[in-house]
Amino acid sequence: MHVDLHASYRDTAEGIAAKDYLSACVHCGFCLATCPTYLDNQDERDSPRGRIYLIKQLLETGSASATTQTHLDRCLTCRSCETICPSGVQYGALADIGKHLVEAQVKRPIVSRATRWLLRKTLSNPTLFARLLRIGQFFRPLTPEFLRNKIPPKQNVKTPPSQSPESQSRRMLALQGCIQSAATPNTTAATQRVLHKLGISLISENKAGCCGAVNYHLNAHNDGLNDMRKNIDAWWPMIEPDSGPGVEAIISTASGCGSMLVDYGRLLADDPTYAAKAQRVSELSKDISEILLAEDLQSLTPHTSIGKVAVHTPCSLQHALQLPDAVTSILSKAGFDLADTTESHLCCGSAGTYSILQSDISERLLDKKLVALNIDQPALIATANIGCQLQMGTKSKIPVRHWIELLDESAS
Repeated sequence: MHVDLHASYRDTAEGIAAKDYLSACVHCGFCLATCPTYLDNQDERDSPRGRIYLIKQLLETGSASATTQTHLDRCLTCRSCETICPSGVQYGALADIGKHLVEAQVKRPIVSRATRWLLRKTLSNPTLFARLLRIGQFFRPLTPEFLRNKIPPKQNVKTPPSQSPESQSRRMLALQGCIQSAATPNTTAATQRVLHKLGISLISENKAGCCGAVNYHLNAHNDGLNDMRKNIDAWWPMIEPDSGPGVEAIISTASGCGSMLVDYGRLLADDPTYAAKAQRVSELSKDISEILLAEDLQSLTPHTSIGKVAVHTPCSLQHALQLPDAVTSILSKAGFDLADTTESHLCCGSAGTYSILQSDISERLLDKKLVALNIDQPALIATANIGCQLQMGTKSKIPVRHWIELLDESAS
């Protein structure tokens, strides 16, 4: 696709990058069949190809309307289109640029701006979010059902291994996460126990915070990049210590966060202070499934049957990290009975803050996803991302859990 950049974008890094991404698109339309929002309303402006045209129009004219903003806002950034695209269009990166440029062109209504600001300041601050969640959980029994379902119940966390990191031959660094650390702390604790059984110590750094996804995907790019720099500063002494080997990997148990970590190198490539460090972080970043795929899991064979497990593979794991079969492979090897599902490539509607900002579309996608996951009457649903876990948990009639908890319990 040929693009004549408007003068206002001709010499900018975002304009040049967007032009490169756009040039790969050949208008084939394969993306339409895999785009959840296009399948939801059949409006091509809510498809990757349609949004590409809208971004092209912005880049060539230098202006955009509220209509353009609306259709870009409706994008889940699930990146299913990237998996199917025969031309290799990097749509996720292009969409981030397009949304950011439109944000500078179109002023949102005050309520919308306030909502986005509150989401950014709350969700990207683990301490603040944890405090607000505890208040919500305290009053949860008194709230109406529709609101109660949105508040995850408090988990009773099992004690993680007490053995010191120095006693293990291998060391890995954990991304604690903002939402997961407060809403489902058992995920990290289960990961610590599973890795401990494999001779791996999982350590954390309290000075690290949000991976940057919340701010960056809500068009506050500078704040998102600062979140990344803060994490790099916190982790660097363990990546490149003054003496001895550094950590073997940076582990994410939330695939949505993991898909941001692997992008640190690209997003900070123009920062002379952080470019090399960011690239190193991206190289070390691994989803927990990548680690376990390479390990001997005989010690984690389940002792009891829990019934059929329906595996939900998040978009971030499938399309961003390109690990569509990782969880099913691990659970199969561990002896779990996996249920049949359909439409595994389609989004559950969570997509970070999407379930709040685009609730109508999100709810419709969730309903379809739960039908697809329940066709074989499973006993529970296993997923790999906190956002998806909480999203499905609001309506699912069966438990929704992180798959690493199943491995942990099978070996306990």
